[in-house]
Amino acid sequence: MQKVLESLNDAQQKAVQHIDGPQLILAGAGSGKTKTLTTRLAYLIGEVGIDPQNTLTLTFTNKAAKEMRERANALINNHTSSMPLLCTFHKFGLLFLKFHIEKLGRANNFVIIDSDDKKRIIKRIAKEHKIDLNIAFINSEISKYKNTLLTADEIIKKAELPDYKKIAIIYKAYEKEIIENNLVDFDDLLMLTYQILAQDDELRKETSKRYQYIMVDEYQDTNELQFKLLELLASEHNNLCVVGDDDQSIYGWRGANIRNILEFSDHFKNTQTVKLETNYRSTTPILKAANELIEHNSQRIGKVLTSHKGEGPAVKLFHSLDESLESRSIAREIKSLLDKGVPSDEIAVLYRINALSRSLEEGFTKEGLNFKLLGGMRFYDRAEIKDIISYFRVLANPNDDFSLERIINKPKRGIGKVSIDKLKKVAFKQHSSLFSLIANTDLATLTGIISKKAATSLKEFAEHIQTLQTEIENSLYNFLELFEELIGLKNHYAAMVDGQERILNIDEFYGYFREAILKNPNITLDSFLNDISLQSEQDQLDENAITIMSIHASKGLEFEHLYVIGLEEEFFPLLGDGCNMEEERRLGYVAITRAKSDLTLCYVDSRFYKGQRKRIDKSRFLGESGLINDSSLKITKQSEFKRGDLVKHKIFGIGRVQSSTKSGREYKLRINFGGSKREILSSFVQSV
Repeated sequence: MQKVLESLNDAQQKAVQHIDGPQLILAGAGSGKTKTLTTRLAYLIGEVGIDPQNTLTLTFTNKAAKEMRERANALINNHTSSMPLLCTFHKFGLLFLKFHIEKLGRANNFVIIDSDDKKRIIKRIAKEHKIDLNIAFINSEISKYKNTLLTADEIIKKAELPDYKKIAIIYKAYEKEIIENNLVDFDDLLMLTYQILAQDDELRKETSKRYQYIMVDEYQDTNELQFKLLELLASEHNNLCVVGDDDQSIYGWRGANIRNILEFSDHFKNTQTVKLETNYRSTTPILKAANELIEHNSQRIGKVLTSHKGEGPAVKLFHSLDESLESRSIAREIKSLLDKGVPSDEIAVLYRINALSRSLEEGFTKEGLNFKLLGGMRFYDRAEIKDIISYFRVLANPNDDFSLERIINKPKRGIGKVSIDKLKKVAFKQHSSLFSLIANTDLATLTGIISKKAATSLKEFAEHIQTLQTEIENSLYNFLELFEELIGLKNHYAAMVDGQERILNIDEFYGYFREAILKNPNITLDSFLNDISLQSEQDQLDENAITIMSIHASKGLEFEHLYVIGLEEEFFPLLGDGCNMEEERRLGYVAITRAKSDLTLCYVDSRFYKGQRKRIDKSRFLGESGLINDSSLKITKQSEFKRGDLVKHKIFGIGRVQSSTKSGREYKLRINFGGSKREILSSFVQSV
């Protein structure tokens, strides 16, 4: 064990050898957090003599848990017969409920339902209550309620908008059904565990005393429920050690609460904070750009990464006229790297929004590069894009029954499987295609096959298709406006949880379609569809492939040669309603710190935006990271005060800054003056 400790740097050793009391290990990107966490666990067991059964280490993924378990076991080296509990939050909840769910009046032979099962139940309940809302949206809201411990009755009381009252009704019926059938969904694993511990004080004490030493990985990703659960688990001893990086908190959109890590020392008194600032992954120029960028965030504890590797090549900027030239140029440069013997798994391209993958896929395919899309699906495999392509195929060939079946009820027209099966039987007997049957059969006869409502809807659908076919003959370029007006796919997808992302994908496709027509005015719908088929059917081999992925999917990974595209305002950072500039900047920090030696940041003069080609400004992040000195760049000024700084006020005296938020031309500071917390404008205090 002594040799293992000697292999750690001073900060890592300090974190590992801390035994009692709360500890926050602020682990910068590439700073060896997993090594530190597993070594601390091994130190507690193999050196201090803590019973492994008195430890609990929680992670977010089974993969991370498996890796840590293997590392810790190797370090413990058979010093003990029992093994520490190292698992995900939800696995812990499952184990706990198997022993204690009877305290809620339920049997421990419960069945866990997956997300598809959950959606099927919600869909049936919505149908029974005649509520026509997007199922994915309802599912997401119910999950959100459970993770903030809100009951259906509370939502019914609080909800002001009719749609949310409807969701509360479904939520209540859903809860009744899963309880009656002794089912447990993914969110229940934590919610029910919390409820049992919160209401049974003796069991809370017993459980907390059992797990004397608790460690949590990726603490910046915890939500409100996970924080409250940890409070109960550590309530008898406060031996809670959390590892995380406030600068890599990028999941606010799915419930992660950055305040959990920022305010850890406020919630758990006498916290030891250790900063791991030595980065073993990246060179100095890469870390300099990352440090300068993230310094513009005010909601952070603050640290500066230094490179263990030392100097390396400067960060490169890659400027192109448009996305087609950008993807072609990147593809050619990557081809050159491969020719020099660089392994393809050491090369990756990252983007902020999924719609940008389309031009990359096209450029790589044309250059004959094999690539894989990690953590997502190829542009042409996305449901919304497949729907448009299916519509186009029906417009080009109305007898394409396969494509027609995909879109006959998108958007919803009240056409279920039973109606489609009835129509297919009649079409088969008449040696007719489905569309021909619908278009050429009068309403009265069609009503004899399916319901009048469905028949009326289908007749209107057939008329729309015929109208669009006429418009295509007049102007292929202009028919898209009429297509959206008559079909309304954007409105159909806008109601979904990820509606904004889907609409961006649709706009990207529409823009690409118009561009193809401008490049070749003689192009037909058929030839356009054929070109797409050739691009979308490239074999996807996992081995020997360049990785293309979103920045979110790249977290935790590293590459020798890294390209980040889309460094433009409105693309990265993403702007508009709901945009959190500090989280966008943290995404930028994550992207930059994936690179080991060779980093290229790419921006263009124009891209498709909302279906039209538009000139765009380069990203403020290029200026904030110190890579471009351009007075035209928008740069968000940083506050001179950060969380943790000591400041002096002429009336209230000395205080410590807890948070800093933009307020007009200056910053509003939340300051703790000896227990009295006040919000003061930054111009009224000075540093101590």
